[in-house]
Amino acid sequence: MTVNHAASRPKSIRVPRILSIAGTDPTGGAGVQADLKSISAMGGYAMAVVTALVAQNTRGVRSVHLPPVSFLREQLEAVSDDVEIDGVKIGMLADADTVTTVKAWLDEVRPPIVVLDPVMVATSGDRLLAEDAEAAVRDLCRSADLITPNVPELAVLADASEAQTWADAVAQARLVSARCDTVVLVKGGHLVGDRVHDALVDARSAPEGSPVPDGLFEADAPRVDTECTHGTGCTLSSAMATRLAAGDDWPTALITVKAWLTRALRSADALHVGQGHGPVDHFVDLR
Repeated sequence: MTVNHAASRPKSIRVPRILSIAGTDPTGGAGVQADLKSISAMGGYAMAVVTALVAQNTRGVRSVHLPPVSFLREQLEAVSDDVEIDGVKIGMLADADTVTTVKAWLDEVRPPIVVLDPVMVATSGDRLLAEDAEAAVRDLCRSADLITPNVPELAVLADASEAQTWADAVAQARLVSARCDTVVLVKGGHLVGDRVHDALVDARSAPEGSPVPDGLFEADAPRVDTECTHGTGCTLSSAMATRLAAGDDWPTALITVKAWLTRALRSADALHVGQGHGPVDHFVDLR
């Protein structure tokens, strides 16, 4: 039986317990492996439930194996029956049955922080979500406190052409936020320019008590000249889940995570991992 620990949670959490629900990456730069590193780097205790076994490397995805959803449910219950979960990051879900299983568990357990990275396409261009699962992911967005689509994924959620400017991306984020009744972290990494912009957008119809001042909070940083961008979406979303669960206010969480990710990108080339899009250096601050 799943236990709801919400009533007994302390107001202040020293080490947030964060669960990643995502697919794997054998080379360690994306998916569950990246999430575990990100959560740890941001000061959390990392846990993971695997949705998909992915044969991939820095150059692309070779194949995907989906465990039975009954086993996925067993994994989820094994964690929530025993551990108080302070935050959840959701990544690759692959198909509609997986999405439905995760949503049903979320509705029962109701973790205090849920961050959804609506993974649809890998950095390599490989599709990671079945087209018939898009509607299920849109529905799942309503169960998340924050969603973190990249520019192509934002366009899919907005039923629009891919944004070419930052202003267009923010406008699409407002549309998705209102439509999905959640906060959107819009990311400008796919756009051109010397600086990379990110923003928290809250366009919900009842913004009273919104965690985002005035419904929009922007942060930017110099663009890092590197090909090592494998798993940046996984890394950012799991880091945000950790800092929010730790008690950071939302703007502070974004500033902290964005500064750390910029440092991780700057030192990524020194890792010399893979021949394609290499991973970021999650533990840059320890070196």
